[in-house]
Order: sequence, then C-alpha cells, then structure tokens
Amino acid sequence: MGQLKIKDKSQREGYRPGEAIAILRYARISPLKARLVLREIQGKDVGEALYLLKVIPKRAARIVENLLKSAIANAEQKGLDLDRLYIKKAVADRGPMFRKWLPRAHGRATMLRKRLSHITIVVAERPEGQEED
Repeated sequence: MGQLKIKDKSQREGYRPGEAIAILRYARISPLKARLVLREIQGKDVGEALYLLKVIPKRAARIVENLLKSAIANAEQKGLDLDRLYIKKAVADRGPMFRKWLPRAHGRATMLRKRLSHITIVVAERPEGQEED
C-alpha cells in the first residue's frame, strides 16, 4: 500500500509530453479549505489564475500561488510554451492528521485535529486553435 500502481513514468500524470506537475505534500491547511481555492483556478490560463490567486483573500490562495509558480517553472524547464499553459488538474488530497489534547474545565480534555493536505497542480499546453471555455 502507498506505492503507485503505474510503474512506467511515461504513463503517470505530469510525465506526459506537454505537461508539467508540482506537488506540495503535508501542507498545513485542511483539504476542504484548499479545494475552495483550487476550484476557482482549474481550467484557467496560468496568467489569469495567478491574478485570481493574488486577489482571493484566503490563506490557501498564498499556498496555491507558490505551488503554481513552481509548476510554471517546471514547465519552463521542460521547454513548454508559457503563453499557452493552462491548469489541467488541481486537486487537494487528505494527508495525515495531527492529534493533540487541549485541557478544558473540570479536568476534561478535548482533542484538536490539525488536518494536513497534499496539493497537486498539473499544467499543460493548450492545443493550438483551442480557446478557453
């Protein structure tokens, strides 16, 4: 368990020609809050997505913005055309959870759950002649 089913790198997401991937693991934000921001940018051009992330007043937007910049840098290293890049896939999966106890009144204790997430962004070149929907 925990291993990727696909052994061949060329068949994995982000290893296809015309795609670049960036993964942030163990981000200190709950997946639910990260997904709110990721839904806003999925399918958009990277320039428009970067602008949106600047103006969205959420903590997750700062985290996703840095990750998107990393994905763009990865695309540049692969030799992709930066003007035709769009966000093909943006997901936040559940990571492990910190559990700690908070002392409360009358000798009781309450469990605090600090949720972590694994955020993945895949950018790809938009085919020529195809416009954004």
